[in-house]
Amino acid sequence: MSGTVALSEEILAKYEPVIGLEVHVQLLTASKIFCSCSTRFGDPPNTNVCPVCLGLPGALPVLNRKAVEFATLAAMALNCRINETSIFARKNYFYPDLPKGYQISQYDKPLAEYGIIAIPVPGGTKNIGITRLHLEEDAGKSLHEGFPEAAHKTAIDLNRTGTPLAEIVSEPDMRSPDEAYEYLTRLKEIILYTGVSDCNMEEGSLRCDANISVRPRDQKEFGTKTEIKNVNSFRFIREALAYEIDRHIAVIESGGRITQETRLYNANEGRTYGMRSKEQAHDYRYFPDPDLLPLVVDERWQATIRAALPELPEARRERMIQEYGITVGDAATLTRTRAMADQFESAAHAAKNPKRVANLVQSELLGRLKAKGLELERSPISMAGVAVSADLVESQTISGKMLKDLYDLCFARNKDFLAVFEEEGRPQQSRDTSALEKIADDVIAAHPKQVEQYRAGKATLIGFFVGQVMKASKGQANPQLVNEVVAKKLQS
Repeated sequence: MSGTVALSEEILAKYEPVIGLEVHVQLLTASKIFCSCSTRFGDPPNTNVCPVCLGLPGALPVLNRKAVEFATLAAMALNCRINETSIFARKNYFYPDLPKGYQISQYDKPLAEYGIIAIPVPGGTKNIGITRLHLEEDAGKSLHEGFPEAAHKTAIDLNRTGTPLAEIVSEPDMRSPDEAYEYLTRLKEIILYTGVSDCNMEEGSLRCDANISVRPRDQKEFGTKTEIKNVNSFRFIREALAYEIDRHIAVIESGGRITQETRLYNANEGRTYGMRSKEQAHDYRYFPDPDLLPLVVDERWQATIRAALPELPEARRERMIQEYGITVGDAATLTRTRAMADQFESAAHAAKNPKRVANLVQSELLGRLKAKGLELERSPISMAGVAVSADLVESQTISGKMLKDLYDLCFARNKDFLAVFEEEGRPQQSRDTSALEKIADDVIAAHPKQVEQYRAGKATLIGFFVGQVMKASKGQANPQLVNEVVAKKLQS
């Protein structure tokens, strides 16, 4: 990788990476965590602010109940233990975009602890522990470009200040960048299913800081860690971790020592840079916030929140495999988002053959959407349309070739399947045996060499003749009928 010393596989194999992730998820509330200001993204700078989130003297925070419910729901989905009583603390540090000079967070008594996410690994699955999930408020945003004096000054937008966050801290259980990538993918998937966040990394709704160290493979103690901040995609997090692993090993192998620090990743250069020395917990001078009472989420409230917990991705995949007879790969694709899974199940219940619906979604619909750069929500063909088309193929009313042509017309006209099917006069496969026999006679007469080979025992050539007849019929013939006619003709 760019900027690292070339290391042999033998040297790399001597060390084991140790990775832990801290993920900040913006909760999808309409207002901020301690005041009624809007959390709407994209509003003019410094318009969604008030004395509370600006930290003005005498202003008191009031906790947003919905933020607590969303964070608790997320914690339940991540198999965490919910602490009935948790404490808000002040985390003291100076940033230009932190107007109070402290951040209200949770420290030694968080909302939830001891969760688990299972990730796929070669040969099975691996459980990654979640140390804690706690509530906190976001800071503002420092702007370094996009305004007239950006070359000389930094601007501050405090709209984001006070936005509710759930911080999810993993155990240092990951041993490769790929495992970190899988953990983040599963975490995002679970959070999206709960509906507590949109996890939009471009808008800052999901942010990840990665902690990385290396140690000799026979050593139990952790090495000195560095933290990588402000990486805006899972792919770049994987790249940044790979770079840091190589960098750590190169420093150690050359006799140097790793400095505990925070680093930034430059995706264009494929390397990290030092940002500042890494703070320790005592540097923040945590103490309980005197303006906020202990947060009590009692058993009754927990039961109400748990009732809103949806069927989660892994459980849904397993059920769909059993219920619809689809493959593991089908289930993984069709549960990629909760909306896709909901729509597929609706179509599967309406169709005669759910497996055919699954096949058409993957083989015909998703490929066209990807080619057009469209999300499922903007698909001209609805899942209901897929179900209709699946039934037409199932009943042999239309052929696979006819279906492909109809799907192409749907995308060209931006219309659903049933509308295009009606516009095209409800086309059907030809079952006219006499017409097929004429086509088959012509095909056989035009390919005497293949006929001779077939009759000499090369039975697989029947596929060649069937293909030629289907091509001559312009895909309008019934494939099963074509097989029967061609076989009869070749044997006569």
